[in-house]
Amino acid sequence: MAKSAYIRSIGRCLPERKLTNQDLEKMVDTTDEWIFSRTGIRERRILEPGLGNSHMAARAARECLDRAGVEAGEVDVIIVATVTPDMFFPSTACLVQKGIGAKNAWGFDLSAGCSGFVFALSTGAQMIGFGHYKKILAIGSDVMSSIVDYEDRSTCVLFGDGAGAVLLEPCPEDGYGVLDFIQRIDGRGGDFLHMKAGGSLKPATLETVRNKEHYVYQEGRQVFKFAVTEMAEVSAKIMDRNGLTGQDVKLFIPHQANLRIIDASAKRMKIDPEKVVINIDKYANTTAATIPLCLYEAVNEEKKLNKGDYLVMSAFGAGFTWGSVLMRWWE
Repeated sequence: MAKSAYIRSIGRCLPERKLTNQDLEKMVDTTDEWIFSRTGIRERRILEPGLGNSHMAARAARECLDRAGVEAGEVDVIIVATVTPDMFFPSTACLVQKGIGAKNAWGFDLSAGCSGFVFALSTGAQMIGFGHYKKILAIGSDVMSSIVDYEDRSTCVLFGDGAGAVLLEPCPEDGYGVLDFIQRIDGRGGDFLHMKAGGSLKPATLETVRNKEHYVYQEGRQVFKFAVTEMAEVSAKIMDRNGLTGQDVKLFIPHQANLRIIDASAKRMKIDPEKVVINIDKYANTTAATIPLCLYEAVNEEKKLNKGDYLVMSAFGAGFTWGSVLMRWWE
């Protein structure tokens, strides 16, 4: 019988520098009131110059292992969800493996935009279920400040930098851990949220740099419309097919892209607002890092989960990609 995977520990990395809405008022034509009323964001963290994604991912992984009392050499697999790697190759997973000294681990990067962490979590859980591995690091880490145009007020207000890591292990008791997941993609959404240049289709040139084609391109209305519908749908569906209602779920951890999308998903799931974990006001959209950062606060700081509690995590991102994960907490 396949073993379910549970989250043994959680770590994070948040850059020290804060970029507030008031700071952005001095950079682009916007206001704190405009940003907060439309997104729920007050400030975001920005990684120091000269440091890359692997720096944050490795720091989050180290804290995660330290909290579990696990040596890096015991880790079997490292999965890093990101759209902002240090470089095309080697993978961020390779750099993290070297950075933390996980000499016995193999790993890879996973690109699914803001859905990256839930994709990485479900992937790691299945690898645990096969019985080949006992310790897997699933990491969501993005340096969005590296691909944001701070002269574009429609996108620069939305994103921040951060990393979160979880350690997955076989659950000691049946009926707990990762119970179910739903993952979806729709490639037609790529037209509305992407980076125009920098890949093999359109390599970097003086012209692409001059035209600012190495920054996030987003058609906000299209993304918002699709996200509200689909993220809410998979969140409700995963509860329904497991015989659960909003009353049964202890916490809902949604991707932190926009407060209105979060509210719409919670209403669709019929979940009380106090059960929804929100930190978008402090960190903005950190892409693959939003859900593990929320989980870190809920578990390590606020002690909101106890053994047997049901938890739903849902995300929506570029691709389009979206998905949800249902867990029953064990500790």
